[in-house]
This record gives sequence, C-alpha cells and structure tokens, in this order.
Amino acid sequence: MSLTNQNIESLLVLCNKGNQLAQLEVYNRYQGAMYNTALRIVRDTAEAEDIMQEAFLTAFQKLDSFKGTATFGAWLKRIVINKSLEAHKKSKRFVPLAETLLPEDCEETIEDELQTEFVPKRATQVMDCMLQLHSSYSQILTLHLVEGYDYEELCEVLNISYANCRTLISRAKQSLRKQLTQAS
Repeated sequence: MSLTNQNIESLLVLCNKGNQLAQLEVYNRYQGAMYNTALRIVRDTAEAEDIMQEAFLTAFQKLDSFKGTATFGAWLKRIVINKSLEAHKKSKRFVPLAETLLPEDCEETIEDELQTEFVPKRATQVMDCMLQLHSSYSQILTLHLVEGYDYEELCEVLNISYANCRTLISRAKQSLRKQLTQAS
C-alpha cells in the first residue's frame, strides 16, 4: 500500500491508529525541515538529529492533542524548537570534554553545512555573522528572521516579556549590522 500520494490529514489519522508506514511517510515528508530547524538552534549535527527524532516520537505519542488549529508542520516545528531550546539551555551548563581538549581549528562548525552553491554569497555572509553573535542574539534572530516567528510567538517560546523581546531583537539586529559592517 503506497502512502506517498495521501494528504497529511489522512496520514495523521492512520498514524493515530499506530500505522507505522504512515508514520514513516510523515517522517520522510518533514524530517529535512525539522532537522534544519534543530540544527540552526543547537549548532551540532548529532544533537540536531537526536532532537528531531525525539520530536517525532513526541508528536506521534501526543498526536491526539493536535487540534488542527495550525498546520501539522507548524505544530511539529513548535515541538522541535521547544526541544532544541531545552537542549541548548542544558548544553550551556556543561562544557563538553572534547571542546577542552581540541584546538579551535579542529572543531567542526555549522559554517560547512551552510556553504552550498545554491546559497547566495550575501546570505552566507549573514548566516556566518549570525553564528558569531552572542548565543541569545543568534537564537532570537534565527527564530524571528529564519523561522518566521512573530514577537508574540517569540515571547511564548522563549518565556520573555514583549518589551524584552523587542529590545532583544533590536539589540541583536544592531549587533548583526555591526558584524556585517566589520566583515565587509
């Protein structure tokens, strides 16, 4: 039975009944975007992969709580972002042993992931500069500019006030402009 041509609503009904083929089809449709979302926040390929898989498990377990007020992709992305932010906060508490032992030039960076022939030079430069910003600035700009979250959604996701959100975005943009000016 091929599930590739079915719409997402009918696949979700099958997923809710425990159909593993339907779950695999949903996973295949959304895994790339969800991985990229996690990667932009945690900046580690293995961690992003783990977060993405945990998010799918959570989504399939809590599928009955999906009300359909937003698209399934938006609902799933919210799970991925919440798990990514949670992992990012935890990782800031601990310094991995590898980071203390390896010289800086041996560390892998997300810059390699962003460098593709399809990405315009200026977009690559902006993403590179965003990576050099303070983590809170980089995080809020990624959620706002790349993921498309508005101020209200950012306040909810990051658990900050509206005024704090506006100030943080303003300072992050100012810091990004300064980085871009220095890079040019």
